[in-house]
Amino acid sequence: MRTVALGISLTSLSVNFNNTPTPTSSPCRFPSHLSRSGICKASQVAELFPTLSPEIVVREARLEDCWEVAETHCSSFFPEYSFPLDFVLRIDRLLAMVMGFSVPNGCQRTCLVAVTGSSDEDTFFIGSEDLKIGGFDGKFSLNKGYVTGILTVDTVADFLPRKGPLRNRRTGVAYVSNVAVRDRYRRKGIAKKLIVKAEALAKSWECRAIALHCDLNNPGAVNLYKGQGFKSIKVPEGAKWPQPKTAPDVQFNFMMKILNA
Repeated sequence: MRTVALGISLTSLSVNFNNTPTPTSSPCRFPSHLSRSGICKASQVAELFPTLSPEIVVREARLEDCWEVAETHCSSFFPEYSFPLDFVLRIDRLLAMVMGFSVPNGCQRTCLVAVTGSSDEDTFFIGSEDLKIGGFDGKFSLNKGYVTGILTVDTVADFLPRKGPLRNRRTGVAYVSNVAVRDRYRRKGIAKKLIVKAEALAKSWECRAIALHCDLNNPGAVNLYKGQGFKSIKVPEGAKWPQPKTAPDVQFNFMMKILNA
């Protein structure tokens, strides 16, 4: 991988909880040293029979990927929208990604993309290794490839239960959201590769676990995450754990995986 530096630099849970019983799993209890957490709206893009494609490369998103990331997100989660609403929605998502990736001190947030048609080894970059704008890598590639899938992973803990009477932010748990794969690239193992990359990133952030929310009405997505080692977590009765704001009739399955050192 070759990089031309521009010299630009910008700054860009301990509680017990139980596993939710499902037809294919039995209740379990996580150790008390593990921090609690709280969507991964990856439901529309679950892959039941993934066949890994050697042509797909998963990497951190760069500024040049922003529009394709917005397109992938909107076409996956809002396929019923048509022009001009679909275009307005894409612009909204684009601005939200660029402007909304600011995070509290000590937290991390990164957008991952699965691309086809390029590899880091054969790509010529213009930019600085230290350039970060929001959650995006500031390098520009002259051979960037085509975005086929996306995923966001962070340690902001917006959807994890707060800790103690002061409602402190949970630490040590990464959270996955906004997983989407373009329609014609599904069932190629892309969502699985994105999750694997997110887990590796969480480990590099010294996280003990990784969590997500999944649509209960999409058993394919639930099975995908179970296949990756995630467990369904039962929310205590009466507890008001945060969850993503979507359609009121959507029910979520909160899932978590302990990361091995």
